[in-house]
Amino acid sequence: MPGEEPLVGRFAGRHVLAEFEGVEPSLLDDAELLKKTLADAVTEAGATVCEVVSHSFAPQGVTALALLAESHASVHTYPEIGSVFVDVFTCGDRADPERAVTLLAKMLGAGTVRMSTVERGEN
Repeated sequence: MPGEEPLVGRFAGRHVLAEFEGVEPSLLDDAELLKKTLADAVTEAGATVCEVVSHSFAPQGVTALALLAESHASVHTYPEIGSVFVDVFTCGDRADPERAVTLLAKMLGAGTVRMSTVERGEN
């Protein structure tokens, strides 16, 4: 409709940064589980997953990155202390990055979640 902005393609989005604590350490060293969990959380939050990749570190820890049609989502784990850094950025209004982070925390059984959102672009 005239005067309406498209859901995707607008130079605007929300960037959510979060930290989870109290996560079972064995979950945080399982790259395949983390890739699937990340993909499931962002998909359920309305994002379109293009690809998910990961890297396992020695002696422990995983970084998983989901490339999204709307932008990206990532987790970087610290199994030795049961903690995770999370980053979800989505452009447009279709996907809900806060919901993605909340779902991911629930799926991983996080005890503590700290989350902040930055509005980016032309909001």
